[in-house]
Amino acid sequence: MLSLEKQVALITGGSRGIGRAIAIRLAEYGADVVVNYVRHKRDAMETAAAVEALGRRCLLVKTNVANSPDVAEMFAAIRSEYGHLDILVSNAASGVLKPALELTERHWNWAMDINARALLTLVQQGLPLMRRGSRVMAVSSLGSIRAIENYTTVGASKAALESLVRHLAVELGPQGISVNTISAGAVDTDALKHFPNREEILRLALERTPLGRLTRPEDVADIALFLCSSLAGMIQGQVITVDGGYAVRG
Repeated sequence: MLSLEKQVALITGGSRGIGRAIAIRLAEYGADVVVNYVRHKRDAMETAAAVEALGRRCLLVKTNVANSPDVAEMFAAIRSEYGHLDILVSNAASGVLKPALELTERHWNWAMDINARALLTLVQQGLPLMRRGSRVMAVSSLGSIRAIENYTTVGASKAALESLVRHLAVELGPQGISVNTISAGAVDTDALKHFPNREEILRLALERTPLGRLTRPEDVADIALFLCSSLAGMIQGQVITVDGGYAVRG
């Protein structure tokens, strides 16, 4: 049920953090992997080495997922290398951390393009490589439904992302393609280091998590693996939250 042999998985933003954990987890269960990155080439190479150490193939592709021509080139490379795509994980994210009243139009568009619109572009251009039974996943966060300090553009774009997933689930369901969202709790990744109140976020999350520890990238990767399996065959258009119970505390 968990075997991903002969499957190909694309993970955007796959060089570090949650993306890297997902790439390695899927490789552990047999998938060949495409790791997309923009800036962190050394990290991407380390992720590729970890995948290849598991006996799987790994294609590194430098692509800005907010740029449609770049995405087209990425899928051309995937077609040339593998010929098909079975798993698409939209994980790449960015955004400006500022109070809402300090945001500019550029800040807003930047976050929306990378965090939300990119999924639409990825699906539109990747669909010709996909077949019945393929899986699409988007990685979101609790900021999509909660007001978090300095998180306005990212939170709003993640909310748009989750809405887009629901619409894609309806349109792609008849083709046998599942589309879902994984919403992660407070995960101590490199991305969180950009928050000026990082230590406070982690402390409060730990205090309010019933299971007594922070969410790890590997926890998110486990849910991605589950959604790739036949066990998740009837899960469609949903947001699966992995946070140790943090969100239920209000």
